[in-house]
Amino acid sequence: MRKLFRTAAVLAAGTMVVAMAGPAQAAPDDASGRWLTRQLTDGLIHNDQFGDFEFDDYGLTADTAFALKAIGGQADAVRDIRRALAQHVDSWTTGVDFGSTDVFAGSTAKAVVLAQTTGADPRAFGGVNLVTRLTRRVSSTAPTVGRIQDKSATDFANTIGQAFAAQGLSVAGSGKADEAVRFLLKQQCSAGYFRLGFAAKTARNQTCDGGDRATTSAPDTDVTALAVLSLTAVPRKTAAVRTAIADAVAWLKRRQKVNGSLGGGTATEASNSNSTGLAGWAFGETGACAAAVKAARWVRDLQVSGAAGTPLAGENGAIAYDRERFAAAQGEGITDRDQWRRATAQAAPALGNLTLSACRAG
Repeated sequence: MRKLFRTAAVLAAGTMVVAMAGPAQAAPDDASGRWLTRQLTDGLIHNDQFGDFEFDDYGLTADTAFALKAIGGQADAVRDIRRALAQHVDSWTTGVDFGSTDVFAGSTAKAVVLAQTTGADPRAFGGVNLVTRLTRRVSSTAPTVGRIQDKSATDFANTIGQAFAAQGLSVAGSGKADEAVRFLLKQQCSAGYFRLGFAAKTARNQTCDGGDRATTSAPDTDVTALAVLSLTAVPRKTAAVRTAIADAVAWLKRRQKVNGSLGGGTATEASNSNSTGLAGWAFGETGACAAAVKAARWVRDLQVSGAAGTPLAGENGAIAYDRERFAAAQGEGITDRDQWRRATAQAAPALGNLTLSACRAG
């Protein structure tokens, strides 16, 4: 299933990849792609799960586009998402809607990768040069050289945003790319996993295993899988990058349970489709096919199918967060649509690896 994170690198090289028609029988994840497409309103995921507080979720919309690109077959929906996010790029990446001049590094990095992955120019996305906006958020001051940082009173930047920055800047050929990649690698702990938070900016040692433990360095499956996905997209991999990928995949394999599932970080340690899906996706991207198949089969058991005449009618393809939520939905339907959307966007791409032959063909 090595599609999504290669796409950005291919686009940067100016090469167009044309998907050939597959067999008549639909792939197992096609239903998830169709379900995700039905969640869009004018190209965006609109969240109305919090009473009177409704909003367009730009980050989840981007996740949906990444999933649809990996799954394939939903080009119109991907184009709609690209156009919608371009129209709202400042609302997504800055504090303009709140009357501030804040710039959010993680959102900007994700927007760069979204543009690259969907065939847009990140240097002219919605009239904004996102590459320039992002490079301005990359520190050039010791000891945080290469670290992304928000332009805001509170800095929310973390390793997930750093991974997107490393990928996006590398594919864009930015002069800040190498520094961003090196700082990302510092967030990998000696055990092989990547942590979520950074050390304090004043800490002399910015590595995961450094002396400053003010920021937790707890294991995190989701962050590790996302870092692997981003690092696999770096066009010119140094030996350090290749080693980091291998060590992270090895750690994810050790984290995988006998049934194929994985738990997340400290707050999501139980088996869930978000973490299992992301890890399975990373396994597939790196050729760890046996682990990828096990993950895909566990996720498949949480995918709605054959639901006609049940409370889940019309929800074929949706993926539950865990078995408890799946069982509850079988009796009452989907009551927390936001959670199901997030789970499906992160887990569906892993379903392309249901067999060894499918994984290797990817």
